[in-house]
Amino acid sequence: MRNIVCFGEALIDFLAQPAPADDAPRAFLKYAGGAPANVAAAAARLGAPTQFVGMLGHDMFGDFLLDSLRGCGVATDYVLRTDAAKTALAFVALDEHGERSFSFYRPPAADLLFRSEHYAADCFARAGAFHVCSNSLTEDEIAEATLQGMRLARAAGALVSLDLNLRPMLWPQGVEPRPRLWQALAAADLVKLARNELDYLAEPYGGGEAGERAVRERLFAGAARWLVVTDGGAPMRWYSADGDGDGEGEVRGFRVKAVDTTAAGDAFVGGLLSYLCERGVDAAGLPAFLADRAALEDALRFAAAVGALAVTRHGAFAAMPSRAQVQQLLKDQYEHAA
Repeated sequence: MRNIVCFGEALIDFLAQPAPADDAPRAFLKYAGGAPANVAAAAARLGAPTQFVGMLGHDMFGDFLLDSLRGCGVATDYVLRTDAAKTALAFVALDEHGERSFSFYRPPAADLLFRSEHYAADCFARAGAFHVCSNSLTEDEIAEATLQGMRLARAAGALVSLDLNLRPMLWPQGVEPRPRLWQALAAADLVKLARNELDYLAEPYGGGEAGERAVRERLFAGAARWLVVTDGGAPMRWYSADGDGDGEGEVRGFRVKAVDTTAAGDAFVGGLLSYLCERGVDAAGLPAFLADRAALEDALRFAAAVGALAVTRHGAFAAMPSRAQVQQLLKDQYEHAA
C-alpha cells in the first residue's frame, strides 16, 4: 500500500478550560495540533501508512509534537528540527456549541522555516497522496516549498490533496490571499472547502450560484478532478470534473453532540485519504474512482463519520477515532436508517 504524506503546519493547541470560579485564573490544556498534522494523525489512527513532513522547533513543544505524531502511528523520518524559531502555539476558546475561536502565536514559527531544498530525495517514492493546507502559503518561502511539494508529488504519481483551511489572521496585514490560494488550488487533484471558504472564493465572481459556478469552472480548468464542500452538520456537496450531468451530488452527515470542532475538517480529510489509500486510488486512478458513484459516496460517508466522531471529544490528535469506532457509527446511523 502506498502511503499518505502530509506537509506543513504542526503546532500546540492550548484549549481554554472553564474557570472554576469567577475570580479564578483561566487554565489552558496542551494538545497536539496543526491542520496537516491532524490529517496525518487521523489517517494513521485508521490504519493508513502515513508520513508527516515539516519543521519543528528544538523546544519542549516540538518534542511533544514529535512524540504525539509517533504515538498516533505517523512516521516522522522527514521531520526536521530547528533552533531558529520556536514551535507555533494556538490558544483555542470554545462556545457552548463547541465552535472554536483562535489566537495564534505565529509567525515566527519553526514550521514556516521549511524550504524546498529540505525535501528528502525519497520523500515521495511511495506516496499515494500528498496533502497540504493554506497555512503554509502565508509567506513567500514556505509557500514556494508547499507548491514545490505539490509539484514533486504530482511527478511521482501521487494524488495531490488541498484542504483550504483558511485562517485570515495568519496572513500579513494588507496581503490579499486569493492569488496565492489559487496557485495551490490549481495544483490539487482533490480540493476540500468549507462552505464559508467557497463563499470567499466566489466573492470576486459576484457570489451566489453564479460565483460558485465560476469557482468550480476555474478549479476544473486546472488539475482538480474532485471538489468536496462541507458545511458543519449540513449535508456535504461534491462535484467532479466528468461533466456528464452525473458529476455532482449530496451526502448527509451524522447526528452527534459536538463538544469541540477544532479538528473536524482535518478528521474528515484524514478519513477520506485513508479510504482512497486503502483502495490504491492515486492521481491516475482518481477519474475511474469518481466514475463509480456508489464508491464515491461511500468514501464521503466514511470521512463524515471520522469527522463526526472527532467533534465529540476535546483536542485534535486526541480526538481522532479508531476504525472500529467509525465502522460502529456507520452501522448505527446508516444501516439502521436504511
